[in-house]
Amino acid sequence: MAGLNVSIAFFFSIVALCEVTRRLSKRIFPPKLYSCFASELASSFQLCACCLELKMLVEIGPWVGGFGPDVSFTLLFLLFLVHGASFDGASANPAVSLQEFLALNSPFVVTVSKLLVQFMGMIAADALTKLYWSRELTDFHMIQNIMVQDCSSSLRTSVSHGIFVEATCSFFFNVAILRFRSSSPMYRAPFVALTVTALAYTAAPFTGAFFNPALAFAVTFSCSGNSLPEYMQVYWLGPTAGMLVALFVYRGNIPRLFQTNLLYSQKNKYRIPKGKAIPLSGAEQRQPKAQKATSCSGPSDRTE
Repeated sequence: MAGLNVSIAFFFSIVALCEVTRRLSKRIFPPKLYSCFASELASSFQLCACCLELKMLVEIGPWVGGFGPDVSFTLLFLLFLVHGASFDGASANPAVSLQEFLALNSPFVVTVSKLLVQFMGMIAADALTKLYWSRELTDFHMIQNIMVQDCSSSLRTSVSHGIFVEATCSFFFNVAILRFRSSSPMYRAPFVALTVTALAYTAAPFTGAFFNPALAFAVTFSCSGNSLPEYMQVYWLGPTAGMLVALFVYRGNIPRLFQTNLLYSQKNKYRIPKGKAIPLSGAEQRQPKAQKATSCSGPSDRTE
């Protein structure tokens, strides 16, 4: 359990470091620069570092630490719960940033900036985590430091099946993001964390269940077993295709490409209430007829 405790301390340290970075950056930078640069950089770093350490526990923990998948998936849920509460509007996911661009929620320049920063944050986290492993603080890290020199691919199925798996995971993840985008973090974070945990439990044996192009690039693109074009098809094309389908199914259109809603009819939100007919008395019923006769005959020009 000592190795697990060290890993948990690592999680706390990374989250604390990134949270301090976010708060200091929020005071220093203008809001726009903070949201598209500092927040995305810190959140991407946090996500990748925690993912790498958790991946190490999943691969080595059962035969070195003696704990099963229940511990790993519990940690995964708790980590994404913390990510959802601390990211401060950042997505740390290029597929989600592209979704915001296609939904007209983010301009082109801001989207490109976010994509570059997300990859930068992931690569920096990968370098720092490997440096941390090289210290060999526990048996876990000693073994991982040996294995990292010749890591194996997370893609354990065919390329076509891998594309389908990553696209499906991305679809459900992006639907959850779209559905709870405007909800309170109190409700959004647990639901997204539960969605990620369920998808990882189902898809991890096939592709690692990344559904995040930048995260997959930092974690598995350098590993042997598959070529760069195969990795790009599975971990870039798959999540992007799933995101496009999710946006189209959720909204009925892709606003950046076409405005016509092809799935859902647009009904008028405001209905004119229908008034009830009020019965009139006999005198009131005869009065319109007299007025009609007067109006039809016109005013009399005769004077007496």
